Amino acid sequence: MPAVSKGDGMRGLAVFISDIRNCKSKEAEIKRINKELANIRSKFKGDKALDGYSKKKYVCKLLFIFLLGHDIDFGHMEAVNLLSSNKYTEKQIGYLFISVLVNSNSELIRLINNAIKNDLSSRNPTFMCLALHCIANVGSREMAEAFASEIPRILVAGDTMDSVKQSAALCLLRLYKTSPDLVLMGEWTSRVVHLLNDQHMGVVTAAISLITCLSQKNPDEFKTCVSLAVSRLSRIVSSASTDLQDYTYYFVPAPWLSCKLLRLLQCYPPPEDGAVKGRLVECLETILNKAQEPPKSKKVQHSNAKNAILFEAISLIIHYDSEPNLLVRACNQLGQFLQHRETNLRYLALESMCTLASSEFSHEAVKTHIETVINALKTERDVSVRQRAADLLYAMCDRSNAKQIVAEMLSYLETADYSIREEMVLKVAILAEKYAVDYSWYVDTILNLIRIAGDYVSEEVWYRVIQIVINRDDVQGYAAKTVFEALQAPACHENMVKVGGYILGEFGNLIAGDPRSSPLVQFNLLHSKFHLCSVPTRALLLSAYIKFINLFPETKATIQEVLRCDSQIRNSDVELQQRAVEYLKLSSIASTDVLATVLEEMPPFPERESSILAKLKKKKGPGAVSVTELEDGKRESGELNGGSDRGQDAAAMAASNASTPSPSADLLGIRSSAPVSAAPASAGSLLVDVFSEAGPAAPSGAVNDDGFLRFVCKNNGVLFENQLLQIGIKSEYRQNLGRMYLFYGNKTSVQFASFTTTVNCPGELQSHILEVLNVFIRGTKPVSLLCLSFCKEKQH
Repeated sequence: MPAVSKGDGMRGLAVFISDIRNCKSKEAEIKRINKELANIRSKFKGDKALDGYSKKKYVCKLLFIFLLGHDIDFGHMEAVNLLSSNKYTEKQIGYLFISVLVNSNSELIRLINNAIKNDLSSRNPTFMCLALHCIANVGSREMAEAFASEIPRILVAGDTMDSVKQSAALCLLRLYKTSPDLVLMGEWTSRVVHLLNDQHMGVVTAAISLITCLSQKNPDEFKTCVSLAVSRLSRIVSSASTDLQDYTYYFVPAPWLSCKLLRLLQCYPPPEDGAVKGRLVECLETILNKAQEPPKSKKVQHSNAKNAILFEAISLIIHYDSEPNLLVRACNQLGQFLQHRETNLRYLALESMCTLASSEFSHEAVKTHIETVINALKTERDVSVRQRAADLLYAMCDRSNAKQIVAEMLSYLETADYSIREEMVLKVAILAEKYAVDYSWYVDTILNLIRIAGDYVSEEVWYRVIQIVINRDDVQGYAAKTVFEALQAPACHENMVKVGGYILGEFGNLIAGDPRSSPLVQFNLLHSKFHLCSVPTRALLLSAYIKFINLFPETKATIQEVLRCDSQIRNSDVELQQRAVEYLKLSSIASTDVLATVLEEMPPFPERESSILAKLKKKKGPGAVSVTELEDGKRESGELNGGSDRGQDAAAMAASNASTPSPSADLLGIRSSAPVSAAPASAGSLLVDVFSEAGPAAPSGAVNDDGFLRFVCKNNGVLFENQLLQIGIKSEYRQNLGRMYLFYGNKTSVQFASFTTTVNCPGELQSHILEVLNVFIRGTKPVSLLCLSFCKEKQH
């Protein structure tokens, strides 16, 4: 840049700035500014032509006034006139004013573009750089249309000076970010890539920023840059600090360029060429080796530059995920940073190890640092570091350490920051579910989670524990006993009441033999929480009460009395009032068999992705990203639970016509039983959810004759299915008595009008039918139920 002569000091500008600074009040400042604006306006409108120095001075004053926060509505034309000056200082002020004050919709854009074109074609490197800086600063679409084809030519021209090439590369990068459709490299692609071989390090540094951005959008066009980037990186890494003296920063050669080269290589998979890959691995090993060397300077700038290159190298190693030796070395290096006195290093180490934990090569190496990470979770002052420690514990968890990690996370949860409690709850719930070998431990963990952080336990968490308990016969009794004991606490969270109402309503009979948990004791315990709960929870408890009438007939009178009281049947809430009235009527007029049918146990839930995991994946931030990578990277067969988001409401529970959960139903897929959701997965596959042993559905739209033969050996299944309707069958037999249920499920989004079922029985069979019962169950997917009871004479 040309030297500024002593006479270019603009004394009038210095005096004006001094006056503004000496103002005692805001009013005095405004008064002085208005006086100066009036003076400048009169000078611009005067008959006497101003010379370049005066224009420059007044334009500078206007620019200063604008930076103070005042609007400027004149002087733009004078600034444009400065662009045609041959003096550097005048042209510089003109470009500066335009970059700051002129917007893309200005009428002066055409004049400005003409002046820029003149400077770009002048071959004066100083003027060319000023013009390129202005284009980049404004960055409008109009400028991109005017210069997008011209700038690449300047960039790759052999006679262009290095300083101009740097400006051209960064200007093109700016235009590509604002108007990518207008910046078409085409014939310039290979020549731009070869700028990585340029002798001037500044050109390479500027060019690699452009190439990285272009490679992210068009990787195939720029894939030749990989070998050139590896070659340039190798030369930098292997050089001494004295070899690149002009680009050495505190004894670290070209740290910014090294980081950008490593970042560029992360846009591509590992090189296919063996020689290039070997050279790159050698570079990465050299970087890891240099990290172990004693520092050449005690200044923080040296360690920052050195560590910046190290972390980018580790990111590249993680990206490739193909070199076990490098991955383990990277993990060990990060492990040393976990106890570093610098907080930022501890944070970055934890964040990088979260990603390393998802690699099969380095997962075991990450686990060796579990005690250090647990200590960081307990003792770190910075909440962001503690959050990364929690993320790392989640990432390194497997069957061997699940109980230890879950216990530590639960312990930390009692004192955790409120901002991260919800995410911590989700992670504890997922780990407890995913690695639960003993399901009693899972139930204890979730109930403990509700006790510690009930306000942060989302609906997905307690829905999930309900689903798993229903699908696991071996844990239902333990769950009922545990939740009964938890409800006896003087103060328990409302989510605990919801879980307790649901589980006791389904499986309270499994603990009713103990006098301490007799049916009436269970009911009184639940009802003691009723008045402290919200309306949705009260609705669920009412549904649990009607379930009790089916499970424990001796409680019928007590529960009917509760349902009959004015606070229920005349409740101001319509939902509670309707439930109380309907449940009271149902318990009064329905026969025992009908009541048993309508209030049967919930069926096993079909296997789907855990709704808790889905919610955690939606959360933003690095922790959530590592969660997704972890689940994708180390998913094991049958290791991740699946489950539906079926509604939690016990009203649906009370109205369900379902089979008793089968021992073969295995939600976690640990056993090899057929999944419940073997039928076509669709929003309307309602009946498949009902059958615990349902096999594959018949082909859509056709009655398969072989389908009838299936029921020779089994009692439950799908009989017919098309796009509109699904018909399922369930039958049960006891000596000479039998009962058959036909379920008609509506698979469409509209309700069937005048849907009826009829039974046509040939001759002799008619005399054996004892009862035909039609039941219509309303819900999000209405189901019509046809029940036939029949008796066959005993054969003597």
